Amino acid sequence: MKKGVAQLQDETFDLWEDICEDHRHHGFYQHADSPVSHSDHRLAQVRMIEESLRFAGVSDDEDKKPKRVVDVGCGIGGSSRYLARKYGANCVGFAISSVQVQRAQALTTSQGLDDKGFREYGGRNRLIHDGGIYWLLKQVVSFQVADALDQPFPDGQFDLVWSMDSGQEMPDKKKFVSELARVAAPGGTIIIVTTCHRDLSPSEESLKPEEKALLDKLCSSFHLPEWCSTADYVKLLDSLSLQDIKAADWSEYVAPFWPETIRCTLTFKGITSLLRSGWKGIKGALGMPLMIRGYKMGLVKLSIITCRKPE
Repeated sequence: MKKGVAQLQDETFDLWEDICEDHRHHGFYQHADSPVSHSDHRLAQVRMIEESLRFAGVSDDEDKKPKRVVDVGCGIGGSSRYLARKYGANCVGFAISSVQVQRAQALTTSQGLDDKGFREYGGRNRLIHDGGIYWLLKQVVSFQVADALDQPFPDGQFDLVWSMDSGQEMPDKKKFVSELARVAAPGGTIIIVTTCHRDLSPSEESLKPEEKALLDKLCSSFHLPEWCSTADYVKLLDSLSLQDIKAADWSEYVAPFWPETIRCTLTFKGITSLLRSGWKGIKGALGMPLMIRGYKMGLVKLSIITCRKPE
């Protein structure tokens, strides 16, 4: 399963970068019922990062803000670079796709955010210009190929453990959550934004047959393992004695994402990239309308789950 996910990410790499640029994740749309422009799409993806940090209560205070960050399932490193700039943090991103990691490192180097850029400034703090904003950067961003179910880090390493739109790719959710908790430093924050299926009602033992059938088609299209619910994530975190656990359903705020993604795919540039990606990419594209259908019937959810590791 992990090999299938990595191959799909490798083969659809150009397509997703054309559509999403830096950030390969859902956007948070303030006016989800209004038409969405291409620039709105980009701003919504940055807004998703900020809204996630706000929901989790991550501090901007100099003494409390995170200084060591891990980006789990980093894609091409958009979140890693953003968090490093925002907090002046040392950020490590990893993914199972070597193609994504190579691209993440290249983009980071071009922006002077890697250790080479830091050395060229003599190890001093430096200002980085980005979209009209100047960010004070104190540390560096790096990337590696690694497995989220077996992270290559010591226990208690990171003040902020960040997982944006990668949880649905994990075949063992219990191991996934356990690893997030293991690498979090005492007092550290864990943020999980992921696609789930709906919570079951107290009278239900499983999803309805037609819901299972749609999820099976979705998972087959995107080479994904079995999903779980938001409530399942909360139970897993609670079993690890993590604190301040809270969750929210943000499905209504991400509603325009998949229609906009389809629209971008159907441009000349998108179709060209899709054809270059091969059958796996085409199969994934055919799964996009199924994702929209799942959201509309209340089966598919975009959830945020956050917590803190005890000090």
